[in-house]
Amino acid sequence: MATKKMNVLVYSGNGSTTESVRHCLYTLRRLLSPSYAVIPVSGDIIIKEPWFSKCALLVFPGGADLGYCRTLDGEGNRRISRYVNAGGSYLGFCAGGYFGSARCEFEVDDPKMAVVGDRELGFFTGICRGLAFEGFKYASEAGARAADIKIHKEVFDDVKEDVADTFKSYYNGGGVFVDAKKLEDRGVQILATYTEDLHVDSGEGQAAVVYRKVGEGHAVLTGPHPEFAPQNLRKIPSLPSYASVIDSITETDATRQAFMRLILRKLGLQVNEQEQTVPSLSHLHLTSHNLADVSDLVASWSEIVTIVDGDDYVKGENDVFRIEREGSAWGVKELKRAVSAVSIKLPTLAVATEKDGEQKERSEGEETDGKMKPKTKVDEIQECIEYTTAASSLSDQILDYDKMIKTIIPHEKELPSTKETPFHHEAFYANLRFYHTKLRNPAASFGKHLMYGEVVTSTSTLLEKNPSLLRNLPSGFTLAATTQVAARGRGGNVWIAPPGAMMFSTVLHHSFVLNQSAPVIFIQYLGALAVVQGIKGYAPGYDKIPVKLKWPNDIFAQLPGSSNNPVIKIGGVLVTSSYSGSTYDIVCGIGLNVSNALPTTSLNLLASSQSPPLKAFTPEKLLASILAHFEALYSTFCQTGFNRDMEGDYYDHWLHTNQIVTLETEGGMKARIKGITRDWGLLLAEELGWEDRPTGRLVTLQSDSNSFDFFRGLVRRKL
Repeated sequence: MATKKMNVLVYSGNGSTTESVRHCLYTLRRLLSPSYAVIPVSGDIIIKEPWFSKCALLVFPGGADLGYCRTLDGEGNRRISRYVNAGGSYLGFCAGGYFGSARCEFEVDDPKMAVVGDRELGFFTGICRGLAFEGFKYASEAGARAADIKIHKEVFDDVKEDVADTFKSYYNGGGVFVDAKKLEDRGVQILATYTEDLHVDSGEGQAAVVYRKVGEGHAVLTGPHPEFAPQNLRKIPSLPSYASVIDSITETDATRQAFMRLILRKLGLQVNEQEQTVPSLSHLHLTSHNLADVSDLVASWSEIVTIVDGDDYVKGENDVFRIEREGSAWGVKELKRAVSAVSIKLPTLAVATEKDGEQKERSEGEETDGKMKPKTKVDEIQECIEYTTAASSLSDQILDYDKMIKTIIPHEKELPSTKETPFHHEAFYANLRFYHTKLRNPAASFGKHLMYGEVVTSTSTLLEKNPSLLRNLPSGFTLAATTQVAARGRGGNVWIAPPGAMMFSTVLHHSFVLNQSAPVIFIQYLGALAVVQGIKGYAPGYDKIPVKLKWPNDIFAQLPGSSNNPVIKIGGVLVTSSYSGSTYDIVCGIGLNVSNALPTTSLNLLASSQSPPLKAFTPEKLLASILAHFEALYSTFCQTGFNRDMEGDYYDHWLHTNQIVTLETEGGMKARIKGITRDWGLLLAEELGWEDRPTGRLVTLQSDSNSFDFFRGLVRRKL
């Protein structure tokens, strides 16, 4: 059973601009989610990490292609070329178009701006020459225009009849692909052309967007920016002509979207017929089986609460939380704020980009006697209130989720109904009590306090990045979500966790004193083992679910019905820790595929494949099972450390027993995995010599500085 490539990687390293990356992420996620995870990646990842096998599309956004060359010339470009020739797809917008051509010629007659030289990738075998239209200025919209683009429908399959022939595209500094018409015998196809007079000689074709088959793969390069959505372009009072540019692009936006779909399908991707809207953040419902515990917890936050206009706020280091009392509504005061904010357009509240440095500098504080007065907590909260109310009154745009107010509703009188949340709280607490009793957990603190949000940024980020709140949460406090719009993982940031996944993060305060006998490094192993035990201990018969552990923190499953019994990732554990006072403040984040649709492998697929088939997992019962098993493991760990029973259980489920690997961090040493050390949780490997005979040399590797490519048998330095 082949694993579908589900990653779309957007380069966000040296040379790229924040604005171009954001536009890429926004548009691609709307067109490709949830079938693909659209992920920003650095140059180091492209050069060093094994990203090929999971990558459906590699994207280079706008920026400055010299920065791309400085970072990727040599090994980086060799890897990109191998990826595309072996069947991968490359999409380069503007600077990514220059970078993907055989030669770049940019403003050759301007000594201050000229960039001229050959390029290594050469997906377009000729010259990308700019400026297509004059007037470009770095970090400015002065040269931006609505370029008229004609679509060459004959080179696409199944173009809908209602798609117009032309559209207006955002343009700012891009090139034209010289003599593209003459290069058709080399596999070049012109997908779209400029219809207006150009600033440079384009040769034959006036090609604005080109395609070429490269080995087994594909490449599309553009001069303009068809990925720029007009609703995310900001009108600039000092540049009135730019407003007409935005208006022109807006008028033909449906065709722009249709063209983007045609490009992505040309590159072999499965594209949404309708754009997926960005989901709004949900309220966070704070509950406990004993409702009085909710009141006690909120009361304990008194020292971190700031009152603004009579409302209680917790100003964290990364997020602002508003505490809304049960049964209240976003009332008259908030309505007044929203009405007054309508005149404040959301784009002016967005995080300033590099071209808005002057505006950003003014917003840092208020000038008093020639000096900038630092913002108070109240100032920062007020800014977030204004941003949130403005965002709620405007159409779907790129949002700065860090500036959105997160509303916590403490349920002090009754648990939320299923009308308020899709998560059944009563079922969760009933199952939690059952599993805690079954496992004889005396303290029963894991899951005692649960905060659930249907749509959140990231359960781990909301806790870890706000240490002032984290320090005031009890051990076992758990934040759970159905959808994450900024999910976090070891290899990068994913936009939206696939529908059907279960995400949660649990807080632990681990004493410094305990760290000698029960080192913090083992928490990730306990979390991973708790997931396996929670699945297998879910109910009778579920012990046959074939889940496995990959070092250090991934959950894998053996696929049913396959002769070679392959394994595929279905979940992961991400543990972060900081310290304050005499404890480590730990956040253990877990993501797990529970009911995801095909082609993603999920627990429910594994359950239905058993003989006889098992009933589908429910998130409430599964979460309760995992938390109870996690607490049983952690309680024992605090008393005995990582004992032999835990070690044996861990090895019963892991994938690496006697696996022969290459240790890149040890100069390519060949070694056999022996296990993990029980003192500090290091991966233990034994060097192999002639005919794979042990040399007697043992090597230990830390989990926080190494990653394990199981399928290639590589242990490599983690970036």
